[in-house]
Amino acid sequence: MGIAFIDLQAQRARIADKVDAAIARVLEHGRFIMGPEVSEFEEKMSAFSGARHSISCANGTEALALPLMAWELRTKDAVFCPSFTFTATAEVVPWLGASPVFVDIDPETYNMDPASLEAAIEEVKAKGELNPKAVIAVDLFGQPADYPAIKAVCEKHGLKLISDSAQGFGCTIDGKHPIEWADVVTTSFFPAKPLGCYGDGGAIQTNDQEVADLLDSLRIHGKASQADMDAAGYSGHEAKYLNPRIGMNSRLDTIQAAILLEKIAIFAEEIELREKVARRYNAGLEGHVLQVPFVKEGYQSVWAQYTIEVENREAVQKKLSEQGIPSAVYYPVPMHEQAPYRRFPKAPGGLPVTEAKKKTVVSLPMHPYLDEDTQDRVIEAVKTAV
Repeated sequence: MGIAFIDLQAQRARIADKVDAAIARVLEHGRFIMGPEVSEFEEKMSAFSGARHSISCANGTEALALPLMAWELRTKDAVFCPSFTFTATAEVVPWLGASPVFVDIDPETYNMDPASLEAAIEEVKAKGELNPKAVIAVDLFGQPADYPAIKAVCEKHGLKLISDSAQGFGCTIDGKHPIEWADVVTTSFFPAKPLGCYGDGGAIQTNDQEVADLLDSLRIHGKASQADMDAAGYSGHEAKYLNPRIGMNSRLDTIQAAILLEKIAIFAEEIELREKVARRYNAGLEGHVLQVPFVKEGYQSVWAQYTIEVENREAVQKKLSEQGIPSAVYYPVPMHEQAPYRRFPKAPGGLPVTEAKKKTVVSLPMHPYLDEDTQDRVIEAVKTAV
């Protein structure tokens, strides 16, 4: 019998009645766009992470684009980001005519290397062709980036900081969420994420009221905020028909918000369950593979993926597949090596760690409901395969 890489049905079996009832309530009241569940879920998100404002949107990619729009990113601006990440992280930068600048990663965590970031910023400044504007740090595989160090670099150079927590919403450093350091935190509710809905969805968090108001405007076609209405003397008109800025259509569907309300209610427990699975994997695989996941002291991963390193990866995956064990390779071709992105700058000295890790990483089944017998089967299969 095959093993699920991410078993969404196990979670559904746990909360199916509650989710079905939540969906039914939306069908009953009929407010399918920006219904009451949307604002309720945003409040629950803020309560979970301690952010002052949570602004939901249509997906995790637009969650990254919206704050860059709010900060008026322009041609010749530079945004620094890792190359070892999903396309969306860098994709949104050229949308606005700006340039991503790719930096290397830490060999243990796979997250942005603050030293490579510093070197990249200094080189861009020295060349004078681009204007450093922002940094997008990624919480890869669920572990927070080194925000204390990255924030220090951003403050030194006057740059905005985005936490791309598409894989890491819920991760912490010494109990603090990335919003403690980042100007905005973005996330994705793609179904396979630790906190996922049953379609597309995303959100942005910030502690800045002005930015929150801009994000709310931009996600709904640049609609007028209350401040816009007051300044223009508008009264008796719907804000969505008054558009003082160019925005986009990026709203979280009410049905998805209703589903997420039921999922966030069990999310803290699911993080604990993922941690238990990860620790058990580490205990079973350490010493048998090149590297098991390393989590820094005081850091809490939400374990979006469980990623090891092996030699002869393709042969290992073939042997796993023969035993009914699924696996996945994330980012076999880093962003800076993909055709549309080769023209953009890289940190001085290139990205040697990124280019080494792309050859050895492989991810194993990971979800909160992975039982011990199934996990033992995966562990033994990996030992045999390597």
